[in-house]
Amino acid sequence: MSDYVGLLAELVPQTPRFIPDWQWNLTVVSVGLFFAAEVGFAYGTRTGVIARATAKEAIRQPLYVLLLVLGILLLCVNTILPFFSLGEDIKMLKDCGLATILISGLLLAIWTASTSIANEIEGKTAMTLLSKPITRQQFVLGKFTGIMLAVQWLIIPLICAMCFLVYYKVIYDAKERGIDVPTWFENGWLNPVCTAEVIQVLPGFVLMFFEISVVTAVSVAISTRAPMIVNMSTCLAVFVVGHLTPVLVQAGILKQMEILDFMAKLIATIMPNLEYFNMSAAVATGQLIPPAYLLTAFGYSLVYGAAAVLLSFILFEDRDLA
Repeated sequence: MSDYVGLLAELVPQTPRFIPDWQWNLTVVSVGLFFAAEVGFAYGTRTGVIARATAKEAIRQPLYVLLLVLGILLLCVNTILPFFSLGEDIKMLKDCGLATILISGLLLAIWTASTSIANEIEGKTAMTLLSKPITRQQFVLGKFTGIMLAVQWLIIPLICAMCFLVYYKVIYDAKERGIDVPTWFENGWLNPVCTAEVIQVLPGFVLMFFEISVVTAVSVAISTRAPMIVNMSTCLAVFVVGHLTPVLVQAGILKQMEILDFMAKLIATIMPNLEYFNMSAAVATGQLIPPAYLLTAFGYSLVYGAAAVLLSFILFEDRDLA
């Protein structure tokens, strides 16, 4: 095992030469605790009842199947599609694949927030639900959690498909270029060359999930007051501006105009900095995102998401449901 990890370390930049067993065990335990906490929350609390119902409702929508099928088809097409990138087709596949999964998750999250919250409020079904021993805060938190559960069950199959296709892409490109073709397995293990390419993209899935959670929290807050069209257009604007905030701040500094600098920093303060979750630079340079960066990104998404959910509590508290 240590020899295999050492070989991976030579293939993936910034990968430690030796990874202690306790880190592997800690990773497995962390994943297990996450799913255990998720199951406990979904089946052990009143808010979890709403979350489960929301997730089931989202999965039963035709949009879920449509996004899942289209996402897998796009990933497959990108695998065999020549990008004419001078030998960098694997990087292009990673970049396009991450974008495909991100857009699919965002579409499902925003659509479900609009149909599950705004439409229930307008259709007076939310009033029936709140007549039971459920508070408005539990209603909103359950909806947010349920949406994220549905997104999770959408992106997990897409992530598995992308990991397999990235693994296969190494072999496929070698055949196309007429060089030594790697085998699927080597010495009883997965091929380290193909595995290294898969490992390099794994942190991108984590950052993508953080970005979806932030936009979903914003969408839930908007859905408590606005209909679907307003919600979707506003979230689109938040997504675009959120990725441009570093550019706006830099432009304000370079132009040396106080009003421009003030407005750019104001937008950057209010809007989420979604560029923080962008992995394109790491993919282009072939670098592995360090765990410390993922931890910082998790803290940022947790704080901003909590602030957006708190805002939704405030907006929904005095909303007339009658």
